[in-house]
Amino acid sequence: MTNDAVLSISDLSVHYELARGTSAEALSGAHLDVGRGRVHGLVGGSGSGKSSLIKAVLGLSAHNARVSGRIDFAGAGDLLRCSAKELRRLRGSQIGYIGQDGAGSLHPLMTVGAQFRTFFRQHRVPGSRARHLARAAECLSEVGMPDPEAVLRQYPFQLSGGMAQRVVIAIATALSPALVLADEPTSALDLTVQRRVLDLLAGLRADRGLGILLITHDLGVVAHYCDEVTVLHRGRVVESGPVREVFADPRDPYTRALLRRPGAPEPAPPAGREGR
Repeated sequence: MTNDAVLSISDLSVHYELARGTSAEALSGAHLDVGRGRVHGLVGGSGSGKSSLIKAVLGLSAHNARVSGRIDFAGAGDLLRCSAKELRRLRGSQIGYIGQDGAGSLHPLMTVGAQFRTFFRQHRVPGSRARHLARAAECLSEVGMPDPEAVLRQYPFQLSGGMAQRVVIAIATALSPALVLADEPTSALDLTVQRRVLDLLAGLRADRGLGILLITHDLGVVAHYCDEVTVLHRGRVVESGPVREVFADPRDPYTRALLRRPGAPEPAPPAGREGR
């Protein structure tokens, strides 16, 4: 693990044990690093292994999953050797998670304020109810939420898609984690709101030095927001390196096919071949 890496995945493999002694390989020998203050894009189609990788990092792999390799996280060592209790402590406090559907990630029967207070209690954040709500309002203000005190009194169904995703981002970053896993965080939003949410994440990265692993199918998003990119195909890393280099000189046929799709970014001149 390099000194500036907040997450370093090496030789990560995930197999699922199926009936009658058979197994299915979801991920084989995957590797990537997420640096502090960097955004690393993870690209791949359905069945490429993205979900298996994210669940392995979070310690939420299915009961029939067999995970091997190393997942080194700054300050905690190899996550695959951590206990369930240690992983629960890290999730939320040191590793934030932002899913695809903001409203779906929130409890439908709890106000936004109640969900913040539950999160703070789970992570033993000291303070009274009033102090927790005041901190929650600060978190919402930091992600550009208008009238945060009013939002704290609302239920998820009263929020727009963009507002719900801002709430999720505010909770995910409330305790200043070192790493944020953003799993298709804008796929359920319209284009204008997508840009706002991605700009927000980029701003948080710059202000707090977050390391962000951004899972997306949109190569335009990778070109605009990511520093490095890893391309997964059928459970294997087929390309990895600085975005500028990979997009200018893709070496794998799958990456080249992705870049030929309509709407893919125009390749930039290569800046070198390091890290490939």
